[in-house]
Amino acid sequence: MSSAPAMELDQKPRKRSKSIERVESEQILDKLVAGLDRALPVPLGVQLRGLIQYGIALGDLPAGMRLPPVRELAERAGVAPMTVVGVYAELKQQKLIAARGSAGTFVAETDSLPPEIDLEKLNPAIDALLLMGKRLGVDAAGIASLVTARASHLRFRAHNGLSIVLVGLFSQATADYADHIRPHLPATDRLDWVTIEALKAAGGLPEADIVLTLANRRAEVEALVGRDIPVLGLSFIPSEQTRTRLAGLDPSTRIGIVSIFPEFMALMKPGVMRFSPHVASTEVTMVDAPDLEAFIAKVDVLVYATGLDWLAGKVGPHQQAFEYRHEPALGFIETHVLPLLDTLRKGPDGKHGRGGTGGRTSAGQNAAGTTRTTKETT
Repeated sequence: MSSAPAMELDQKPRKRSKSIERVESEQILDKLVAGLDRALPVPLGVQLRGLIQYGIALGDLPAGMRLPPVRELAERAGVAPMTVVGVYAELKQQKLIAARGSAGTFVAETDSLPPEIDLEKLNPAIDALLLMGKRLGVDAAGIASLVTARASHLRFRAHNGLSIVLVGLFSQATADYADHIRPHLPATDRLDWVTIEALKAAGGLPEADIVLTLANRRAEVEALVGRDIPVLGLSFIPSEQTRTRLAGLDPSTRIGIVSIFPEFMALMKPGVMRFSPHVASTEVTMVDAPDLEAFIAKVDVLVYATGLDWLAGKVGPHQQAFEYRHEPALGFIETHVLPLLDTLRKGPDGKHGRGGTGGRTSAGQNAAGTTRTTKETT
């Protein structure tokens, strides 16, 4: 596969009015401060970093959004300014946020889409199409529908499929994320998955046209796959099954939440409560807490983080246990993933020529590091 030129990952955000930015900044500030929990055995700086990481991964903090200034955030959160400086520095290293000089600090782009084109150049062609439609008795809405259908047809008609690799943390979850994405891809594209651990053990990525990963792991994955392969950070939402199970709990249920990463501990409780606001008793702990077994024994429902499936075997016969699972956001796939794949498929000259998977039989590895072949969707 010929290597693609490195693409810009952090683009300048679209300009917002200062009044809108002030309102957004105040809203972000309120959410971040409200999310900090001093009762948890996790440093506030770690919690703050996790809140921002998670907010970006779930799309609550979209690309181009301005983050609160260091001193303002430190004062409202009740932490030292250097704590916020350290958090911002780590997030910059992870390419999740970017400083824009005196303008402030903004959420960075998580994709590799090319710069915006001059849409004014399309106006003559659009005018001609509208005029032709009028002559044929087709109104503007009808033409828009035809254009959308034609674009979809062209996308799926591509002769050369792309080799796509999804890089995640946990084997089963990553495989499920891939299964969630595949139905939305052209039949000629192939999507395989690999865990970060397996990727490190293999010493490199098999040939691929693009890599998808968790937004907060993009910098780490980029370092592993190199600059020649574009890396796209995905946006996730709590899965439908997770939301449904939480919403169906009895109000008297005692929920126990177990987190695997300290930085996300403060996020799981409000995340669970968001879909079970009718439940009064909700507590959270870490998986390595010394009193974990006693914690599990006193709850009715155990909600555990992805990667902690073995906890399901720790509950009694009268208890429930299920994972707080996420899934790739369909809206993000449609607005970011598919347009980027179209761009790669067409190549730098705008013609269908990219996507040279050819006769390749594998493009990823499973968590054990063995080659895994995925049947193309039809």
